[in-house]
Amino acid sequence: MNRTTLAAATAAFLISFPAFAIDNPSTISGATIVSLDQAKSMIESGVPVFDVRSKNEYAEGHVVGAVNVPYKERSPKVADFDGSKDKFDLSQLPADKGAKVIFYCNGIDCWKSYKASVTAVDAGYTGVNWMREGYPGWKAKGYPVK
Repeated sequence: MNRTTLAAATAAFLISFPAFAIDNPSTISGATIVSLDQAKSMIESGVPVFDVRSKNEYAEGHVVGAVNVPYKERSPKVADFDGSKDKFDLSQLPADKGAKVIFYCNGIDCWKSYKASVTAVDAGYTGVNWMREGYPGWKAKGYPVK
């Protein structure tokens, strides 16, 4: 098989499977997608923000005031993921399920904050906010990081 044929076959294969998509979904039923500016304003008003990246990523830099609650992802990167394959410590969230919370990770190609948001909504949280642009967007805006 020549390289052109192999490249075409590989491209066709990858395009045909949504599991290979890079970007996470742009909506979450029961949650609000917040812009970086909205998130900054909410954080400044006292809304808790949760960094769901790994402890190492958090240690390298995070939104000032963010609490690290790693989302340990084992399920595929698809909108209808099976959360039972993943690990996320909901006990680290506010006891008041009506309280506003913000989740973020590494931007639109990171699925952890999407999955954390869905998991929180599924657990009955009604004030879920997802900062989809994540830490890279926050840092690029020049907002406070630690």
